[in-house]
Amino acid sequence: MVLLSGGLDSATAAAIAGSQGFELYALTVEYGQRHACEIAAARAIARALGVARHVELRVDLSAFGGSALTDAVEVPKDRDLAAADIPVTYVPARNTVFLSLAMAWAESLGARDIVIGVNALDYSGYPDCRPEFIEAFDRLAALATKAGVEGAPLRVHAPLISLTKAEIIRRGLELGVDYGLTHSCYDPDITGRPCGRCDSCRLRARGFAEAGVPDPALLRLRPAIVVLGD
Repeated sequence: MVLLSGGLDSATAAAIAGSQGFELYALTVEYGQRHACEIAAARAIARALGVARHVELRVDLSAFGGSALTDAVEVPKDRDLAAADIPVTYVPARNTVFLSLAMAWAESLGARDIVIGVNALDYSGYPDCRPEFIEAFDRLAALATKAGVEGAPLRVHAPLISLTKAEIIRRGLELGVDYGLTHSCYDPDITGRPCGRCDSCRLRARGFAEAGVPDPALLRLRPAIVVLGD
């Protein structure tokens, strides 16, 4: 059971799970995010990975607001990525909600493994991306499910948790991930073109720069150059 957002990290985590022999079931949550074009990216990634089934589930967290991704709040640009504060792009309890939904579907399928692409190094400082959170949810999954009570608990896997963005990209490229299909920007324009200045865009750009490879998503956005003959 893979949580597939359409972003770089979740695509890599899914590819890692696939390389380990798991049959992939992908869950994408449409939660009222302003960058809803990532849903289309998730569909493309799911097709490329050959998932057994891809479910898109709408759980509208914009009804609560409280985040620049779900409310009428400006997405911060050019923020200090080393700042200790939790940015306004944090969506309250998002990963708790997502993992709970994945847990419900996994248990109904008889699946025992949930994969999430959270990362605790090159990230924006969200509390639900830390190892402590993953470990706590793993314990919850053992206690809160029929499978856990009967001795076959679900396990939460976060294969990217201790990797830098560059390391994630290199690993994905080794596995053949097409990063041109992924979307990362928090504040794209109406065509889906990334802003280049939000935390997510800048972390992605830094990751590709440190990995020493171009970002194929940006290459695809470059306008074609037409040379006219005499």
